[in-house]
Amino acid sequence: MTQTQLYLISPLDVGGDFPARLERALAAGARRHGDLVTAFQFRVKDIDQHEAARLAAPLQAICAAHDVAFIVNDSVALAKRIKADGVHLGQDDGSPKDARAELGREAQIGVTCHASRHMAMEAGEAGADYVAFGAFYPSTTKDKGDAERPEPQLIEWWSQLFEIPCVAIGGITPDNCKPLVEAGADFLAVSHAVWGGDEVAAIEAFAKVMRG
Repeated sequence: MTQTQLYLISPLDVGGDFPARLERALAAGARRHGDLVTAFQFRVKDIDQHEAARLAAPLQAICAAHDVAFIVNDSVALAKRIKADGVHLGQDDGSPKDARAELGREAQIGVTCHASRHMAMEAGEAGADYVAFGAFYPSTTKDKGDAERPEPQLIEWWSQLFEIPCVAIGGITPDNCKPLVEAGADFLAVSHAVWGGDEVAAIEAFAKVMRG
């Protein structure tokens, strides 16, 4: 079984001292275990593409220096403009097939599948590189009313049947992540648990549970 890795999701405010915080978090992940943090999702809302590209630039450089994939949330156009490593699509953000045509063969394309086996299988058939299930726990990042809440068994089912990696998302903390790791999640997507306090301490705490 592959070891679970961290997939960091940005807070909505990525200005100010956030680049320094990202650098500290990625350095802490590398220090603990070189492969602990493997992806970073750039998630900003309600700003134009020009401003988004400006904010993304320093973060993209930090991720590249740490060999961490830089994934853009929702926007294929922005991902293409800044030559991101990939894009994460919600159910209303278009198909993986179209995103692939825009971004090329090498792009990492992920799809939000909530608690739905059917959505996940459809995403896989359409060429997604990973599927995301959640929210597993109450979350400030995921939309409220995210239909039903999945159980860790969903991850177990998926990882036994399919090669495509799965991401667990939604309210995940060092205190509640163990069942998801044990179920076989390839990635834990985390945001507030890292950026809501001391990012280095949070990475250390996740490493302890995920790597023992």
